[in-house]
Amino acid sequence: MAQDSAPQAPTATAPAAEARSLLPTIVPALLVGVVTSLVLVGVSTAAEELQDVLWQNVPDALGVGRYSVLWMFVMLVATGIAVGLVVWKAPGHAGPDPATTGLEAPVLPPAVLPGLLLATAFMLAGGPSLGPENPIIAVNVSLAVWLGARAFPKAPERGWVALAEAGTIGALFGTPVAAALVISEALAGQRIKGQLWDSLFAPLAAAGAGALTATLVSQPSFDLHLPPFGRPGWGDLLASLVVASAGAVLGMCAVYAFPYVHGVFRRLRHPMLMLPAGGVVLGALAALGGHLTLFKGLDEIAELARDPDGWSAGGFATMTVVKLAALLVAASCGFRGGRIFPAVFVGTALGLCAHALVPGVQPAVGVSAGVLGVLLAVTRQGWVSLFVAAVLVASPGILALLCVASLPAWLLVTGRPHMQLRADGTAVR
Repeated sequence: MAQDSAPQAPTATAPAAEARSLLPTIVPALLVGVVTSLVLVGVSTAAEELQDVLWQNVPDALGVGRYSVLWMFVMLVATGIAVGLVVWKAPGHAGPDPATTGLEAPVLPPAVLPGLLLATAFMLAGGPSLGPENPIIAVNVSLAVWLGARAFPKAPERGWVALAEAGTIGALFGTPVAAALVISEALAGQRIKGQLWDSLFAPLAAAGAGALTATLVSQPSFDLHLPPFGRPGWGDLLASLVVASAGAVLGMCAVYAFPYVHGVFRRLRHPMLMLPAGGVVLGALAALGGHLTLFKGLDEIAELARDPDGWSAGGFATMTVVKLAALLVAASCGFRGGRIFPAVFVGTALGLCAHALVPGVQPAVGVSAGVLGVLLAVTRQGWVSLFVAAVLVASPGILALLCVASLPAWLLVTGRPHMQLRADGTAVR
């Protein structure tokens, strides 16, 4: 008679955290989420007010066209001078070289933060093609760590960093889903204690508080209200594959050019040379691409989406290339800002260019696929790229197309340099 086989040992898994260990994190997480959101909204609101003065009140008073070539050139050069002065004179020089930073921000001394906030507000108001995400995350992370260490000295620094990043990302996109995706992707390569949702519990609370605060105060929306997209067909699948791959290739052109363009500006050495010179180049690009290629790009993509047939394929192609070049220059010469929102404009213009070239490419498919491909190249954040591309088009059917289209686009970008540099100027891989 055969002997019974020995019982197998249960699979070793990390024990889940108990509720009593998670409950005390809720209040600090909610507070961090609210504060990070208010910092973002405050800086954005101040920048919008300054933008109205600089781009409406002043040119109207001078009798100059608001978006004339002359005024765009003057404003971008003046913005370079203003930000250059802040970087030169402010304590800590308004933080590290922005070409070396990403969404995972360094913890900065409190004395650096006022200069970084001022440089960010000037940049947002003045027209360079960058968004607020990187510097605002850096400010919020530094504030959370500094204040948290005083209120709870035994709490680990990494916990405050995660809460501040989650709260800011939730506020940026108006939903905690984006923060959960970013944190999940960051945790994928780390050993964590307990289950995934144990690690996400407090950051998700912070992201929810940040998103709700931003929604109540400023009501952010990413839906472009493009023509309705119904049931996807084979033609839509082919279009999404081609446009997403084209976006990835286009984005990688900027990624490969990044160290070289940064090196050119770096040879100027002084911020009062680098940033005004960047303003001169951005002014020339604005003259080529028009006023829609200015600023971070969210209001401008809404204007494009209101009339998808309002420009020719050549017009959309010009805006695509000019905006990508403006993003590259602004990120290289020292302006403090992030690269996600202008990349969304690049993808949107690319998708509408595809629609103008081939009318069978539905605007919703072209835009979402274009944004997906460009963001994959620029950010190397797969989940965030999918999320942003999907929320631009309020259609459940688009998500399946994007998931499939992300596969060839990812093959084009994975293992290649990132749009982020080390301190020595070489690209991060």
